[in-house]
Amino acid sequence: MDFTYLTRTPAPPLDRYVELIWYARGQIDHPRELIAPTGSTVAAVVFGSPIRQTPTGGPPHLATAGFLIGPHDRPIVNEPTAETHCLGIVTTPVGCRAVLGLEPARLRGRVTGWPPAERLRAELTGTPDEMLDQVLRTLEIGDTRGVDRCARAVAALEEAPARGIADLAAELGVTHGHLDREFSRVVGLGPRTLARILRVRRLLEHIDVHGQIGWTELAGSLGWFDQAHLIRDFKRHTGVTPSQYQAAQRRYRPDEVEPGFVPM
Repeated sequence: MDFTYLTRTPAPPLDRYVELIWYARGQIDHPRELIAPTGSTVAAVVFGSPIRQTPTGGPPHLATAGFLIGPHDRPIVNEPTAETHCLGIVTTPVGCRAVLGLEPARLRGRVTGWPPAERLRAELTGTPDEMLDQVLRTLEIGDTRGVDRCARAVAALEEAPARGIADLAAELGVTHGHLDREFSRVVGLGPRTLARILRVRRLLEHIDVHGQIGWTELAGSLGWFDQAHLIRDFKRHTGVTPSQYQAAQRRYRPDEVEPGFVPM
């Protein structure tokens, strides 16, 4: 594939709310791809041909100027109509309201248009690196109510995604129900749902699809009861079984695909 993919990682304090900013341009050699959830919200500007994206169980959205992918726990189908040419902002799980000014719970499982994309498409100029730097300079931190506790909970779940939510809530000084409600407002997903996403994400980032994968050993090391539970969560979050994922990614060199992408 002839594809350019560049990223920028923000410095503190913005890095608490924005995981990365990316620029992509090129033609993929498959008609569409499944993209596994990460617990983030994505806002993007489309410079070139429209991109069709379809959330699991939801209607397709044809993005001509930009798109917004809300927090979700099932894969999104990404289907470029021609060459991909766009720039995106990926929030951290706690960053949607703080940097985009949007309520994540209202966006859960949805793909919609993103009105600021029209303005940004006109304002962003220069090389891809210059455009990434422009976006970094323009992002501001807004409403951070409830972020501190949720950010600590997210960090704890990233460290140990199989830990009990009731125990985590007690450690943070609140009830399980309170943490659930606060997560819904700040993250847009429940803490147990996010924990499942983070566990699958960790798995995807550490497996070598071109090597021998010991699924049973991985299931145990990452806290699944058995391989059957791993396969269930894997398919829920990626849309395919582990063996189908491995076969799809093996069609490409390691530098041509990212963890969580399933060429179709």
